[in-house]
Amino acid sequence: MPQDESPPTAAGAAVGGPVAQRLAGRVAVVTGASRGIGLAIARRLVAEGARVAITARNTDALDEAVQELGGPSVAIAFAGKADDLDHQDATLSGVADAFGPVDILVNNAGINPAYGSLVDLPLAAARKILDVNVLGTLSWVQRACAAGLGTRGGSIVNIASVAGVKPAPGISFYGVSKAAIINLTASLAVELGPGIRVNAVAPAVVKTRFAEALYVGREEQVTAQYPLRRLGVPDDVSSAVAFLASDEASWITGQTFVLDGGVTLVGGVG
Repeated sequence: MPQDESPPTAAGAAVGGPVAQRLAGRVAVVTGASRGIGLAIARRLVAEGARVAITARNTDALDEAVQELGGPSVAIAFAGKADDLDHQDATLSGVADAFGPVDILVNNAGINPAYGSLVDLPLAAARKILDVNVLGTLSWVQRACAAGLGTRGGSIVNIASVAGVKPAPGISFYGVSKAAIINLTASLAVELGPGIRVNAVAPAVVKTRFAEALYVGREEQVTAQYPLRRLGVPDDVSSAVAFLASDEASWITGQTFVLDGGVTLVGGVG
């Protein structure tokens, strides 16, 4: 699998200097983290001192990710479907046994199995998108709270999308699900404060396998829409997530950080 490209200005690029240990002693769960944005988030959290449990469906990919993150002393993995309640319970129980209670939950897992107009969208596909992207996120939060998230303070970061901020033709129902995540984030922030902060990030196009259909073969054309003249890379997202998970964001809750290289300022959605 090709590595995601990070420009010299991206967070986590090889420019020297240690990463701040803002998350030392924290325990995190990152869903959908065997590759791409999820793995970059897990990597950043570990670099900042956290121990991390990652989830995804592919056992082999998860095993490789654990080794990349530094092995079982700092990272463990649980394979399963993101919206499977038994998988969620097993993950939270397993991470508690291995590392202790969860302090940080990053809901990154998401799907988009359909491309095209809303009037042609099979309702079965729409239901699956909602099951994984919205209900799956909510059930992770419910179960994490039941398992003790917030007993010593806590942070939830949901991965939304600029497609949830304004219409995104072709991936419109995915956008509907991410708009729901943005509203869910604000609602949870009100309900779960002061012990748990809840925020979201909403990236535009990030160069991962998941988003290839949005830029491969026409990257120069897509990039030209962005005031910063580049697409995102996973580290652009991971640095924002690490900040929101840290005490440096202790007075921030219910917010959605748009990470878009400026594209929504000029009418685009990436």
